[in-house]
Amino acid sequence: MTEIRQHLVVLLAGDSGDGIQLLGSQLIRAAAQSGQDVRTLSDFPAEIRAPQGTVSGVSGFQFQIASETIFDPGDAADVFVAFNVAGWLKHKHKLKPGGILIASSDGFDARSKALAGLAPDEQPLEDAKHSHQVLEVDVKKITQEALKESALGTKEKNRAKNMTVLGVLSWMYGMSPAAMEADLTRQFSGEIAEANLMAFKAGYHLGETAEWTAYRKEVLQRHAAPGTYKTLSGSQGIALGIAAVAHQLARPVLYAGYPITPASDILHEVARLRPEGVRTFQAEDEIASITAAIGASFAGNLGVTASSGPGISLKGEGLGLAVMLELPLLVVNVQRGGPSTGLPTKMEQSDLLQALYGRHGEAPMPVMAIKRTGECVDDVLLAAKMAVEAMTPVLLLSDAYIANSAEPYRLPSPSDWSPIIPNVVEGKLPYHRNAEGVRPWTIPGTPGGEHRIGGLESEAETGNISYDPANHQAMIHTRAQKVQAVTRFYGPLCVEVGDAEGDFVVIGWGSTYGALRTAVENLRAQGLRITHLHLKHLFPLHPDLKPFLAGFQRVVVVEMNEGQLIRHLRAEGICSPAFIGKTSGQPFGAAELQARLATLIQAKS
Repeated sequence: MTEIRQHLVVLLAGDSGDGIQLLGSQLIRAAAQSGQDVRTLSDFPAEIRAPQGTVSGVSGFQFQIASETIFDPGDAADVFVAFNVAGWLKHKHKLKPGGILIASSDGFDARSKALAGLAPDEQPLEDAKHSHQVLEVDVKKITQEALKESALGTKEKNRAKNMTVLGVLSWMYGMSPAAMEADLTRQFSGEIAEANLMAFKAGYHLGETAEWTAYRKEVLQRHAAPGTYKTLSGSQGIALGIAAVAHQLARPVLYAGYPITPASDILHEVARLRPEGVRTFQAEDEIASITAAIGASFAGNLGVTASSGPGISLKGEGLGLAVMLELPLLVVNVQRGGPSTGLPTKMEQSDLLQALYGRHGEAPMPVMAIKRTGECVDDVLLAAKMAVEAMTPVLLLSDAYIANSAEPYRLPSPSDWSPIIPNVVEGKLPYHRNAEGVRPWTIPGTPGGEHRIGGLESEAETGNISYDPANHQAMIHTRAQKVQAVTRFYGPLCVEVGDAEGDFVVIGWGSTYGALRTAVENLRAQGLRITHLHLKHLFPLHPDLKPFLAGFQRVVVVEMNEGQLIRHLRAEGICSPAFIGKTSGQPFGAAELQARLATLIQAKS
């Protein structure tokens, strides 16, 4: 009899060449199409081909599917599929007691154990049986048997192992084989498609042959709002947002980028989508990409660029130039572990101070943060609206976790989005300002709109070069006031969970959202008066933030760094909060945060 579950957490791990990320993507897409809610966590090495069989070369993919709305990829796994012993050793602490380990026995042989640093006499699967249910499957042998008639070589056949596992998991968790086969057919062609389908079918029928009926589990559909859904990663959501900007602005958009992990996926996705009104340009370096984007904005289009921490450093002079020119520009920073090359495929939120202050001179600009994949499109639209209607560069913070995590996204109608209305005023001087201090977006070639523009200080109104001290002082203040005025674009300050006053309020920003929300909901279920507030606007801060925080006895900040938001809040005179943080490259889990918050609350009490 199939067990009905509300939640199911699955963890996949193996070599980076085992197709773990593809396998995970197939499964979560099928789950989302079945009407379940999904959240994911990818964890893979930075090397293109990491050392085979080693713990450092393990690629992991964790996901939670549920019949209700969820916000994180889960903590302890119900099911762990280990393609090799290295994957098991790296992540075995994540399998809950009594959970199911599906072990590909070909990856637990003597050679695999040696590569993973185990002695020949060690028996990891026997040890695992003391606390887990262990199902051993020779995935390699089953795959080769299924493809024995295929014309593919041995190496190509072995690459279909992940499709065999896809079949096994599809059977175990009640996923439609017909829908899965149709999805595979759409993605692959020729002999590869045929091999993948045969391997999938072999895995699907294995469950019944091996008499694993007792292990079958099913997650029911959730009651989601009607509409068309698409499973998006954060990078795909940002790319879709850029396409939406071109539609709402009704002007061309140039996306200029230079390859850097994990921001490169945005360039790849925009190039793949080829959305109407968006052109892509792969520049020779980071400086060229931002100056090309600025050039597009000068020409009357909107320039967009993205990078990660090291690349944002190189774009620093261009950011200052965009501030001085007072041109719209959207810059996305997909944060990763640092400093320097650091941990290119791991996540941190350690570029906040860089985003706020990492430019020469007095060069303020709005800074926003995406909190989850499902809000990427709306956040890109809002950032672009602020950039265009306030004539300023805007920095939008994402990170590696958001970039690679996926969730179902309900495709909206463009009529649901706010229009983006440029400040086009003919017959005025180039730096004549409206009531919000915004100068007109004067496109070259506009009759009577001839003007100078450059990095040298501009004279008020005319834009002519000026070295006058009083003018420079006035222009510094004018640009700062214009940026402060972008708070008119903000919505109300709303809590995620909890009340508008109480004992404790926990502040987060960015990708800590899912784990933090789940942790706070669990603590509230235990009777604690705790509220979760998540900040979207990091500069300028929301004008209601300070009076709101005054309604709480204790304030706690949670972030993936060593306390950068705390420094910002203190500098702005908002509060002096307690702090929970880490910089391990791994995101917070909900259970981990719940325990740390409970300890902190107990200590304060």
